[in-house]
Amino acid sequence: MQIAKSTRLEGIGEYYFSQKLREIEQLKKAGKNIINLGIGSPDLPPHPSVIKVLQDQAGLANTHAYQSYKGVPALRNAIAEWYKIQYQVGLNPDTQILPLLGSKEGIMHICMTYLNEGDQVLIPNPGYPTYTSAVKLAGGTPVYFELTEQNNWEPDFAALEVSDLSKVKLMWVNYPQMPTGKKPSIELFEKLIAFGKQHQILICHDNPYSFILNDAPMSLLSIPGAMETAIELNSLSKSQNMAGWRVGMLCGAEDRINEVLTFKSNMDSGMFLPVQHAAVAALGLGNDWYDSVNEIYAKRREKVFELLDTIQCKYSTNQVGMFVWAKIPEGVKDGYELSDQVLYNSNVFITPGGIFGSAGNQFIRVSLCGSVTKFEEAIQRINAQKKN
Repeated sequence: MQIAKSTRLEGIGEYYFSQKLREIEQLKKAGKNIINLGIGSPDLPPHPSVIKVLQDQAGLANTHAYQSYKGVPALRNAIAEWYKIQYQVGLNPDTQILPLLGSKEGIMHICMTYLNEGDQVLIPNPGYPTYTSAVKLAGGTPVYFELTEQNNWEPDFAALEVSDLSKVKLMWVNYPQMPTGKKPSIELFEKLIAFGKQHQILICHDNPYSFILNDAPMSLLSIPGAMETAIELNSLSKSQNMAGWRVGMLCGAEDRINEVLTFKSNMDSGMFLPVQHAAVAALGLGNDWYDSVNEIYAKRREKVFELLDTIQCKYSTNQVGMFVWAKIPEGVKDGYELSDQVLYNSNVFITPGGIFGSAGNQFIRVSLCGSVTKFEEAIQRINAQKKN
């Protein structure tokens, strides 16, 4: 029987990593031992106290029912306190915070809440591919603004100002930026807020990487006037090593929270209560937690720099986050070619920058989610292939 797919899926391809992981699995079945340095899935566990809370709460008889779409007060209060301590942002836990089943679902919720057919959305190139797919699925039209090395991976506001913005409703931004590792600055955030206000565009800031190898975490909501024109997604996936637990949040003005809640409440039945209690524990961890995680990532990053030197890539040592973004050597067509060379010759997978947009074609991205031993083995394999 033939069942036609909905037209909204036209132009929506399978997520690159879903497709590539199948290929890697086939290579493994053929006897290849592939080292995967592509995906940013934390390999470190959450703090033991967080796991203990989950275990204890899951053992109780009264924690397995449907939950509120807005999460329990304890979780919203913990998020508010976290924002106050870490970002110096005051949030009302009852009206300005919406817990999410991971921030990725929040991207879809926001697009479905605000976009109609014909609405345009500004999307960074390079940037997270989900921004594009969520906009298209919601019926909107992506309009890409290019981020370049020459412009320090920031929007070219002068170019945006002279473009037609009459149909633009949302703008997706993400700092620390993925995939480039560009850190935010107060000046950049002030420009974003001013731009949103001037053109009546909702600035949607995706902020999951602010604690990874970054000694100055920032929230866009810390800028005066941000609540008038911006909302922010955040997540415990990277900062607390809880990627599979699916705990995220949306923060913003009360009206924005209620608008998104209208859509969200039709899509899920709340977050598992023991996970909410465990998230409270995770949010209460002190800076010694972030320091300990970053100590590990810093050692790994040095090995990634060594790996990139081995394949003659150029990179900035000032980037932050869970990846290293690097320019491919001259003479190589694009990041896809280099990625395939390393995969098929050395059994090491690194991500081609082109999956994040055309502006990433001459780059690759390497994840820090692997042990130092794993990176050392990858370097040895690449060096061994070069000698052959």
